[in-house]
Amino acid sequence: MRLGISVRTMGPQSTRETLEACARAAEAAGLDELFVPDHIAIPPDDAEGSGGRYLDPLTALAWLAARTERIGLGTAVLILPYRPPLPTAKAIATIQELSGGRLTTLGVGVGWMAPEFRALGVELKRRAAVTDDTLEFLVRAFANDVVERNGQPFLFLPRPARPAILVGGAPPHALARATRFGDGWMPIGAKPADLAPHVTRLRELFAAAGKPAPEVTVMTRLPLHDPARAADVARAYVEVGATRLIHSNRYADAAEFARECSAFAGRIRPALA
Repeated sequence: MRLGISVRTMGPQSTRETLEACARAAEAAGLDELFVPDHIAIPPDDAEGSGGRYLDPLTALAWLAARTERIGLGTAVLILPYRPPLPTAKAIATIQELSGGRLTTLGVGVGWMAPEFRALGVELKRRAAVTDDTLEFLVRAFANDVVERNGQPFLFLPRPARPAILVGGAPPHALARATRFGDGWMPIGAKPADLAPHVTRLRELFAAAGKPAPEVTVMTRLPLHDPARAADVARAYVEVGATRLIHSNRYADAAEFARECSAFAGRIRPALA
C-alpha cells in the first residue's frame, strides 16, 4: 500500500515558502507521494477557501520536483479538457524527465465546473470526448518516438517512462475509460463499502481486456485525530482492493501539515503492515 498526501496549491497556503516546507515535511515523514489538485479559472462567487488563488498543477509539480529528492509526485486530478493534448503531453514528459521519473501518478478527470469551461471556451458537453482524445494521444505519445497529430508526424522526445494513468470520476464511465486508456481508477471521497462492487467490476473489465490488475488509488480524509478509527478505515480500503491511499485535508500552515504527515505515516503505515 502506497501512501500519498495532497498539498494545497491554492489559497494562502500556496506561497513558495509554505509549499516547500510542506513538500519537505511529506518527504521527511516517509510518505510515498505528493499530490496537487487542478483549477485554473475560479469564478468570484465560488472562491471560498481559496480566494480564487490557484497555481497551475503541472508547473507546481515541476517546482516541487526541484525542491525534493525522493518523494513521488502526482495530480489528483488533472482536468484534461482544460488543456490541448500535445502541450500537455510535453509538459508531463518534461516533469518526468527532469525529476528522474518521480512523476509517478497522473490522476485525470473530465471536469465539472461549468464556469471554468466557459472561461476556457470549451464546451462542457464535449468534455468526455476531449478527455478521451487526450488520453489516446498521451498513451500513444509515451509509447513511440515518432507520433502523428493533425496529420503531422513529429518526434516526441524526450520520452521517459509514462506515469501511471488513473482515471477519476464515477462508475460506469470512469471504469470504462480506465480500462480503455489507463492503469487504474482514482475514486475521491467514496466509502469502503460503496467501492467494493465497483472494484470487482473494474478487475473484471481489466481481465477481459487482457490488462494487469488495476491500481485503485483512493483519495479521502482520514480521521487522524482518532488513530484507531483512522487505522480501521485504512484497513477497510485495503480489504476492498485499494492499492494506494491519499490523505487530503485542509490545513492552516506548514506546521499543521507536517503534523498530519507524521500522523499519517506513523499511524497508518504500521497498521497496514
